[in-house]
Amino acid sequence: MSSLLSSLVSSAGLLGGYKTARDTGNRQLGGAVLAAAGAAAFALWKRDAGTARAAALTGSYVAAFGLSHPLAKKMGAWPSVFTVTGAMAAASLVFGRRR
Repeated sequence: MSSLLSSLVSSAGLLGGYKTARDTGNRQLGGAVLAAAGAAAFALWKRDAGTARAAALTGSYVAAFGLSHPLAKKMGAWPSVFTVTGAMAAASLVFGRRR
């Protein structure tokens, strides 16, 4: 169940960070939402899967955020955010817990 929670937190960070930045016009505020959720997800991943996996998943989280930008030029902003969020949620479910 906690791997589901970390997946939801990371998804909320990617979706909520983008929505916050878009709705407020304040990219830094969106980044703060993204960072806060990322820190919370890291803590959950560390507890559930260990430090190494938590670090790898956090790197994936940051990479997903970065990848959403060039991907948005190809497919649009929201489809891009949904795509990277889905990939991150799947990675969190698969790798965010001990075997």
